[in-house]
Amino acid sequence: MPRSSRRRRHPCSTAVGPLNDDDLLREILLRLPPQPSSLPRASAVCRRWRLLLSDPGFSRRFRIHHRRNPPLLGFFVRNEGLPFLPSLDAPDRVSPGRFSLQRGDGDRFKSLGCRHGLILVSNKPKNQILVWDPVTGDQHRLDIPPVVAIHAKKTTINGAVLRADDARHFQVVLTVADNDDKQHRRALACVYSSETGAWGELVSTQLPSGVPMSNAGTFVSTYKPAVLIGDSLYWRLGGNFTGILEFDLEKQSLAVIWLPVHILEEGHYLFSIMRAEGGGLGLLLQTDFSIELWKRKTDCDGVASWGLGRTIELDKLLSLNSEENEIMIQGPMGENNVVFVWTHHILFTVHLESLQFNKLPGAYPLFYYHPLESVYAAVGS
Repeated sequence: MPRSSRRRRHPCSTAVGPLNDDDLLREILLRLPPQPSSLPRASAVCRRWRLLLSDPGFSRRFRIHHRRNPPLLGFFVRNEGLPFLPSLDAPDRVSPGRFSLQRGDGDRFKSLGCRHGLILVSNKPKNQILVWDPVTGDQHRLDIPPVVAIHAKKTTINGAVLRADDARHFQVVLTVADNDDKQHRRALACVYSSETGAWGELVSTQLPSGVPMSNAGTFVSTYKPAVLIGDSLYWRLGGNFTGILEFDLEKQSLAVIWLPVHILEEGHYLFSIMRAEGGGLGLLLQTDFSIELWKRKTDCDGVASWGLGRTIELDKLLSLNSEENEIMIQGPMGENNVVFVWTHHILFTVHLESLQFNKLPGAYPLFYYHPLESVYAAVGS
């Protein structure tokens, strides 16, 4: 066989072929895995590939293409500094200093949640909400609507951020309790759209009276971030009344949902809101080393009730010694029904439906974390 026929052709060869079509090559590169090392490795092939991959338009398309299944890049610790803890091994490991939130004089930050690669941060001294994209570095500072800011001075404020499918625009939903009239306590919500650059109309709903004659107010808890299930966001309510607050994004309406009676009667307050198996609203209830998965169902007459689905014994699943270990559960995080199980500086991820689990590398102190699931499309090393 002639020697020239065995020679491998370089990907950037000028010979006629499918890879010489820039449009086709972009479509091929677009389907590279969304891991942080994918684009830098591909850009090292040749100058032509690097020029295609470094185009801002390609980076945006790459992030949109993989938005349904982004990798878990790491965690932000839920304290004022918001330090980043990477969770991937080399070469996909992102430097902790790469995602650093810059602050100005008088800023005091409190993180409210992370979704679609965006972090929502309240800045109470300045009556502002900050929407931050750690990957691109983009920051948007929004003034909190006056009627919400008035009540936010008296109680906690919570919210959620959502990115549109085109990755260009986002929405922020803020919610707070109004306890000024103890006989008619209300939950309030307001929606900001980056597309219009404005806040929408104030939405409200009546809150249950809770404990009769109590001076304690009801508040939207910041202990757990909002959970997105279908077209609705859900938060925990605490204080005078313990329950769930729902905001329907399509109807732009608020509603209060009662918990299963036994949860409150037995003093089980270590519950999390989650997407139930098969869809719909669910609850995760921690009891020692087990978790119970509950689902809210509605019958043909429109009457809603709660039912127990499965019980998962985490000590057996993760081979933990229940006499020597203690656990703390965070989540579910993101929209994939994955919980984080912490025990003695070790962090596991557990998928509640498949029961697949993974032990994350490194040591993790006992903090509350916001997981960052995003596509890091930087080409530079």
